[in-house]
Amino acid sequence: MQKRIYFDNAATTALAPEVLDAMLPYMTEKFGNPSSIYSYGRESRLAIESARKSVARILNAHPAEIFFTSGGTESSNTAIAASVRDLGCRRIITSPIEHHAVLHTVEYLQSRGEAQLFFVKLLPDGHIDLDNLEQLLAAGEEKTLVTLMHANNEIGNLLNLQEVGEMCKLYGAVFHSDTVQTVGHYPIDLRHTPVHFITAAAHKFHGPKGIGLLYINENISIHPYMHGGSQERNMRAGTENLYGIVGFAKALELAAASYATDSELIKSIRQYMAEQLKKHIRGVGFNGDFNGQSLYTVLNVSLPKTEKSEMLLFNLDINNICASGGSACTSGADQGSHVIRSINNNSNRVAVRFSFCRHNTKEEVDTVVEKLAELI
Repeated sequence: MQKRIYFDNAATTALAPEVLDAMLPYMTEKFGNPSSIYSYGRESRLAIESARKSVARILNAHPAEIFFTSGGTESSNTAIAASVRDLGCRRIITSPIEHHAVLHTVEYLQSRGEAQLFFVKLLPDGHIDLDNLEQLLAAGEEKTLVTLMHANNEIGNLLNLQEVGEMCKLYGAVFHSDTVQTVGHYPIDLRHTPVHFITAAAHKFHGPKGIGLLYINENISIHPYMHGGSQERNMRAGTENLYGIVGFAKALELAAASYATDSELIKSIRQYMAEQLKKHIRGVGFNGDFNGQSLYTVLNVSLPKTEKSEMLLFNLDINNICASGGSACTSGADQGSHVIRSINNNSNRVAVRFSFCRHNTKEEVDTVVEKLAELI
């Protein structure tokens, strides 16, 4: 049987062995409840606070600004809901290509009459139209929340956090950014980035699933999104995911330490695949700002729609190749990708996302391109 080729790392990554090693003692031996006052519990509490300090140091934040959650979805929901209900935002500006954790949340708040919703325009390459963003900010008198992702999970386009943050600051807006695709993949300096909330999920950078992060800038104060116990300094009720938190910190430490080496390796694999696709597949293109401000882990490929290419993901799966996709066309209940529809509404093209990590190789790329040529 052919070895599995995994090119869907933007969805989730393999758990690093070193992370599992760090987590195991807190699964089997040091499993005391962090809220308990006996030494067994205090040991668990110490592990959580050590992890918090480590994460804060890497992100250049204060430990009191770091809150652990169940993942990116919970973190974004918390930040957006709190901005409306606690910080007085009555207008929300977002884009049509945000992750559904953001889109569905802001649409829900609008449906309840809690906030007005505005969508910023996109440029032809999928980037946010910053001139239009400023126009939207200037047009409203009520307090505004801007929620825009740092890197798009499907096409990889990168947002200039500093520029958007400064613009929000100028208009007194609250700024939330979904940084799930970039924490663990880029150096992020929160002390010098004008943002109120960011989110992260450990499984995007070889950490465990079910553990995420919400950064809340120390200059704002919100109420808990989840109620119950006093965990996470009264901000997030529920017994802490002890081994998940330990795993989050360990994964982020490893990612930060190997960033320079890993990012160059992954960039070279992405570039190599783009070159090989152009060389071997007629009519291939790329969605998003491939050669510009783009996430180095993601390559969104645009292929001519044929009888074969419509079944491409299924056929790749049969050949032990893992990728994800979406197209502008709709088929039954499958609406395709809302991101692709927003930037390239061409029903004659099929989009496939390949996303890479440090474990991938150029030999794997050769195998995938050869198979794609056969299938198309």
